[in-house]
Amino acid sequence: PARCPCCALPLAAAAPCGACLRDPPPFDRCVAVADYAFPWDRLIAGLKFQDQPERARLLADLLHQAVLQAGGPAVQCVLPVPLSERRLAERGYNQAWELARRVARHAGLRAESGWLQRLRDTPHQVGLTRAERQRNLQDAMWLTPAGAAGVAGRAVALVDDVLTTGGTAAAATQVLRRAGATQVQVWVVARTPAP
Repeated sequence: PARCPCCALPLAAAAPCGACLRDPPPFDRCVAVADYAFPWDRLIAGLKFQDQPERARLLADLLHQAVLQAGGPAVQCVLPVPLSERRLAERGYNQAWELARRVARHAGLRAESGWLQRLRDTPHQVGLTRAERQRNLQDAMWLTPAGAAGVAGRAVALVDDVLTTGGTAAAATQVLRRAGATQVQVWVVARTPAP
């Protein structure tokens, strides 16, 4: 379906939705492959929680196609949404990095896994309200000195598996903007539909 170019919610036409016109997100654009529903929710759960990083290949291919259909990358580097050290140790890999590095390779772009860091371990976002998610992520992310230098004056794509309320993407975008990123696009496999 057509999607809002700001938040990627499905719409009748590819134009900003009313919510984004009233209160635009801090990122410039959001691209999503599909709604977070069957079968996408199961594919993503396998990637994220069932030790199946090989699913990233298919999902990254589809994400790259969605980015191209939305007008192309128009960015200089691709960053994954970071995991905390504890969550990375539990899972063994960052699903966002598995997607980001493959999408970047398809597009011929630079991908950096270590520039954007999660400063502190935050509780899972699942089941939290929008306000709780925002509090949960406050001051949770930062850029390394190399990352700050790398994003300054550049357009950046931030890759994740799912966009729900946009709280994680907004928190990361604020960090990237403070470091001088000229544009931040959010690329996700799935967008949680509006309630």
